[in-house]
Amino acid sequence: MHSAYAVYGDRMDGTTLPPLQLDYADEIGNYPTWVAILEGQIVGGMTLVFEADSASIANIAVSPAAQGRGLGRSLLEFAETQAKEKAYTQLCLATHVRLTENVDLYRHLGWVEFDRDETRVFLKKLIG
Repeated sequence: MHSAYAVYGDRMDGTTLPPLQLDYADEIGNYPTWVAILEGQIVGGMTLVFEADSASIANIAVSPAAQGRGLGRSLLEFAETQAKEKAYTQLCLATHVRLTENVDLYRHLGWVEFDRDETRVFLKKLIG
């Protein structure tokens, strides 16, 4: 995860993206988490949060060296499948406002922005 987020460091003006501050052992222990493996190496991962009234992607990342191979899209599709199997009708996520290429990708894949604040863009996708 760290290598995936490290490429954004130059545009963050010294601030750290929230996923870099996480205790991943705690995340994995408390929430469903999957990894993407390429040539025997973990190159990406995703953590989902299922609550009573919502399903969300808490974290999703692919190593820069493995990007462009459809792994991120596959993880997003897998998240949709997991949420559908649990009878959720939409999936939510948030990304940093400065990660404009991520926002563009999510929109291209059918996600819709429903809110934003100073640092985050909140998106959702209907999956029902």
